[in-house]
Amino acid sequence: MSTTEVHSTAIVSPGAQLGSDVKVGPYVIIEENTEIGDGTLIGSHALVASGARIGKNVRIHHGAVVGTIPQDLKFGGEDSLLYVGDNTTIREYATLNRGTEWRGFTKVGADCLLMAYSHVAHDCLIGDHVIMANSVNLAGHVEINEWAIIGGVVPVHQFVKIGAHAMIGGGYRVPMDVCPYALCAGYPLKVAGLNRVGLERRDFSPETVAELERVFRVLFRSKLNTTQALVKIKAEFEMTPEIALLVDFVESSERGICK
Repeated sequence: MSTTEVHSTAIVSPGAQLGSDVKVGPYVIIEENTEIGDGTLIGSHALVASGARIGKNVRIHHGAVVGTIPQDLKFGGEDSLLYVGDNTTIREYATLNRGTEWRGFTKVGADCLLMAYSHVAHDCLIGDHVIMANSVNLAGHVEINEWAIIGGVVPVHQFVKIGAHAMIGGGYRVPMDVCPYALCAGYPLKVAGLNRVGLERRDFSPETVAELERVFRVLFRSKLNTTQALVKIKAEFEMTPEIALLVDFVESSERGICK
């Protein structure tokens, strides 16, 4: 039996669909054309705007604004959506915009943590288990792959892609693509090395970590340009799934990679 609770001061549109065991706090506004999954908690003064599709067991904290229209001058009022995956936490005053006709939606994966004042712009794609620290600002069309971590007060340029298991230090600007497994910092942003600690915490084997470190030396520490480095990597290393992911990312980069 559903035990959904809606505070007496909340405003919930008749066009909103709330699952079971949802908790809606004081002064929350939930607009029409929204879906809230089972077990989700929406904190006080939050706004869930039209077009939001919120998964199960999501935590939306005080003052967060989820699913509002894009901050894009080309936006013409077209229908679009915002998806938030199961078990994701959205902290205080974070803002998440829905998509434009370019993609039609913005998507945040499952088990993510978006800390206070972070911003996810239109048409972004965020994979599972991503952490965005306080005041991270994503421009439109950004893609962040699974398990990436973005430090506080980091702006990410539009159309940038950040690879799986990458980590970016706080306060640095991200103008180009960031390779999977990379640890990045500096002005301009540079690859400081392999995100070894993160990989070990996620149970990558010592052999895999060591092989990735050797690949990183070829790609980022040799005198070879990117094209030459890729040729050497393909010729001298076994294309394990981890190395293949890295090679595919670099080959498909349209903005160029941070080095």
